[in-house]
Amino acid sequence: MSRKATLTIILVVLLLSVSLVYGSYQANTQFVEGEKRYESIGTVLEVIALVKTRHYYQPVSTFELIKAYVTHGTINGMLKHALDDPYTRHMDAIAFENMMNTTTGIYGGIGLSVGIVDDRVTVVSPIKGTPGERAGFRRGDKIIAIDGKDTTHMTLDEAVSLMRGPEGTELDLTIKRDEEIFEVHIVRELINVISVPDYYIIDEEYGIGYIEITNFSDRTYDELKKALDFLDEQGQRALIIDLRFNPGGTLGSSLQVANEFVSGAPLVYLEDQFGNRTPFESTETGTREPMPMAVLINGSSASASEIVSGALQDNGLAVLIGTTTFGKGLVQSLYPLRDGSALTVTEQGYLTSGGKDINGVGIEPDIAVEVTVEEEEAIYLDEAEYDPQLEKALEVLRSQL
Repeated sequence: MSRKATLTIILVVLLLSVSLVYGSYQANTQFVEGEKRYESIGTVLEVIALVKTRHYYQPVSTFELIKAYVTHGTINGMLKHALDDPYTRHMDAIAFENMMNTTTGIYGGIGLSVGIVDDRVTVVSPIKGTPGERAGFRRGDKIIAIDGKDTTHMTLDEAVSLMRGPEGTELDLTIKRDEEIFEVHIVRELINVISVPDYYIIDEEYGIGYIEITNFSDRTYDELKKALDFLDEQGQRALIIDLRFNPGGTLGSSLQVANEFVSGAPLVYLEDQFGNRTPFESTETGTREPMPMAVLINGSSASASEIVSGALQDNGLAVLIGTTTFGKGLVQSLYPLRDGSALTVTEQGYLTSGGKDINGVGIEPDIAVEVTVEEEEAIYLDEAEYDPQLEKALEVLRSQL
């Protein structure tokens, strides 16, 4: 037997011993860095097997994963230590349920899109018309405690789970904005996230339509079709699609949206860990006749937004205007586990319709229009007296009509 195999067996035995030692404490949850220590041995081994066989770009040995688990005592601690990948993560049963509710666009919470920045839960953007927006949250606000629980090293899923809850229940958040620290008391509501909250003829003389898409969920395509049908009835001859501040969502919905406009070309390529590329081909049926189009993008346009932007740009169907997108070219698969929890694994990378790898670099606009932080915040809040990116889109489309 090789030395490596012997060490692996020893670590498995140690892992089993750790689980047995701490098994008696399962009723009294222990927290380290905001996570429960020493999950079910079966769950740990399920996660290790999935990561070992399914992870896309970073091969990792069983030995390293087990050693990381023994060292850190949590699945997410193991994943963070063994992988350079913030998107592969373990969710407990509550976090898993919350995530599934998010894809439908309806859940109980406060309406904040959040991410992890510098090991802190950070507001990406408040969702319009929610308690989060009314409470005055801003992009970049650090949530340093949720109901008194320190968020340092807290996983994103746990933070989201703590902020979600039945409508009418109360929540206290400790916020750091620049150097100021303050408390926010907020009441949860039923969040009904509309994907297409705004659509209208923005220029009646030229017949230019405007559609804002704020996220990609199971309802996005139906809402887009409704908006397009309305604008067609109003005589639209050109279209602006606003994907600024859109953090993404489900792959399926982004492909549906892209397929509405693209024909005769792949919508996106998915690439597995062996470099094999699988194209998602567009369909001819139902594709709209091309018209002059502009797509507004910025640094908060990510994931599914980039799939749509890339497909339209690569096929010459739209001019991209604004600033470079976020650059998330990775696709996660969701695996429910036997204990009711789940694992998201970065299982594939994607390339845009034209074969561009945008992970970590984003999509550059065809026409760059920079705005200040203050201008960007005013645009998001619909408080801007002048929107230079939107005005540039109008200028471009008028010149094409």
